[in-house]
Amino acid sequence: MNGIFIALIVIAIILALVGGFVKAVNFLLWVGIVLLVIAVIMWLLRSISGNKR
Repeated sequence: MNGIFIALIVIAIILALVGGFVKAVNFLLWVGIVLLVIAVIMWLLRSISGNKR
């Protein structure tokens, strides 16, 4: 019975860590998408205005 209990604790810890990593990756994915959209908008504004700095 102790073996099953320890296995359940280890599985619970692994699932908690994986869940935290998935949330962090999901957050970073949205940050990347927002930065990409901002970069595209800035590139379009620069190309439309003809400013070649």
